[in-house]
Amino acid sequence: MKDLRESEKGILVLDSGDLLFKKYLHPIPENGLTAMAEKAQLITESFNLMGYDAVGIGDDDLTLGKEFLLEISRKANFPFLCSNLLDEVSGKILFQPFLIKEINGLRIGIFSLLSPDLFTNPSDPRKKGLNFRSPLETAQAMIEELKPKTDLIILLSHLGYPKDIEFAQRVQGINVISGGHTGINLPYPPVIKNIIILQTASRGMFGGRLDLLFYNNESVFYNSATRISLENNLKSYNGRLNSKGMPEAERSQLRRAKEEAERTLNQLRGKNQFMNRVISLHEQMKDDPDIGKMIEAYKAKTQTTENPVPPK
Repeated sequence: MKDLRESEKGILVLDSGDLLFKKYLHPIPENGLTAMAEKAQLITESFNLMGYDAVGIGDDDLTLGKEFLLEISRKANFPFLCSNLLDEVSGKILFQPFLIKEINGLRIGIFSLLSPDLFTNPSDPRKKGLNFRSPLETAQAMIEELKPKTDLIILLSHLGYPKDIEFAQRVQGINVISGGHTGINLPYPPVIKNIIILQTASRGMFGGRLDLLFYNNESVFYNSATRISLENNLKSYNGRLNSKGMPEAERSQLRRAKEEAERTLNQLRGKNQFMNRVISLHEQMKDDPDIGKMIEAYKAKTQTTENPVPPK
């Protein structure tokens, strides 16, 4: 991440939630709270060093409760975003609702949503002290707030992939939905009503990179993989049309396919495009030395705690 920031300008680093803890299955026993809190602190400090710009809040980030998440968010150099999470008593928003970043002259608005439907157990302790505003109503309010101030709007969604699809069909004004929770890789992200829908697999095994290339002032993009595929097809059509002995019916069919590919490529000229990559964060990737030292210190501390030296 550090090398990327040093070599390229205009980088925006985001996460859509479930950052701090493993998948929540049951309340954490008393003797496991300290280790989990320290690990969450380690992750937050690591993200500080990596220079994250913002993270959305996922249901698993509330594993140790509202107060813990508020406390650890204050130690982050980046905002924890959630636009629809409210304090149960005061009714006030608990976390920063949105962020506006200017990248290479482009004003980018970022907001985040957490689905109440992910908390299926009515007595789930993660919900203690919390209320949720409707994600749909919140999205419409955020778009109304951000639209006049920005050129592009990104939703850090912790609604789940099916809801991301539904949102793209129902809500106008969002340009990119970066989804979490479901944990699926989308190397060829769907584009629904000009909204790009992104997601990568969970557990920190993959990262996603979205590059936006602007050729005009519109906030509409096509996948550059489409252009590359068309260009490859066109090359193949030309090669086959130059071959001898082809039946005329097949040659005529190839000419029509070639004309269609050329027509589509002409329509794409001058339009904005995006490139998406899902990157495997394998063990061979070098750790930042400062983060490496923090991890080793954490491991040494937890091993000492879990395996105390017996008294003599």
